Amino acid sequence: MGLRRGGTGLALAALLLAAGCSGGAADGPGQQSAGPAGPTSSAAPTPSAPAGPYVALGDSYTSGLKVPPQGGTPAGCYRSGANYPSLVAAGLGLAGDAFRDVSCSSARAGELARPQHTPDGTNPPQLDALSPATRLVTVGIGGNDAGFMEVVTHCARESLLHTLSSPGPGDAAVTASACRASYAATGGGPDEVERRVAAAGEKVAAVLAEIRRRSPSARLYVVGYPALLPSDPARCRAALGEGIALPDIAFLTEKMDQLNEMLRARAAAAGAVFVDTAAVSAGHDMCAGESQRWVEPVAAASGAAPLHPNARGERGMAEAVLSAVRR
Repeated sequence: MGLRRGGTGLALAALLLAAGCSGGAADGPGQQSAGPAGPTSSAAPTPSAPAGPYVALGDSYTSGLKVPPQGGTPAGCYRSGANYPSLVAAGLGLAGDAFRDVSCSSARAGELARPQHTPDGTNPPQLDALSPATRLVTVGIGGNDAGFMEVVTHCARESLLHTLSSPGPGDAAVTASACRASYAATGGGPDEVERRVAAAGEKVAAVLAEIRRRSPSARLYVVGYPALLPSDPARCRAALGEGIALPDIAFLTEKMDQLNEMLRARAAAAGAVFVDTAAVSAGHDMCAGESQRWVEPVAAASGAAPLHPNARGERGMAEAVLSAVRR
């Protein structure tokens, strides 16, 4: 999700939530060919498909953090030549000046209008890639603005602490969601995560309005986030063991759904199309088998980014976007 690569925080979340989810040896970088076939440059655009120029904006779920081959400038954006924008462009027959991918790992909606500094160079303002001539725009943003990785890290820590303090699996601390309780609003009302998502929605709305201003003739697609965890928390029990309470997994899934629903609503308000990648990735979450998952756990393919799409996931997201733009 373009989520901030938070060092120890990211590692903690991945270790606590994802340890064991791989169910065995992880795929190597060159072994992620199973799953949906990716679009190729030989795919002929349909009559309804938009022509270029095509501009892709977004965070690391868009840039393809650590998905080979990595390239582009600056290196700190971790932009992949096999991310979903590249596959969409190939599927539409767009190349050269007809396609610009300016997505960058760790990007926030509030930063797209200004330079983004990375450990390995500065990415120019993503919105500057737009022009009145732009005819297609995809944008995947919002997760970092809502602080979703921090929520994942916090929930993993709270769940583990409460589980370790419980006498047994049937104790209330295990059967209740410690994370939900920690984010609950005093006196009722939306919890803290809901408020963060709502605040992120304001920033996303501003980005969509600016895209419309700069590229009024462009077809605009807001790309949602794929499924991180299964809708049925019990599907992760064998992988996660008793260390994580099932209600905490359910809470995280609920919050991810709220993030995607916010994006859907903001897209509709802006007259854009929402691309639902959560629906098409159901069953391909990080607790799925290693030949099926679209999102990596920590014990994943060598060099892959935990809690981020792998090459299979980027292909699946590309297919969802192509399906939307060809309607």
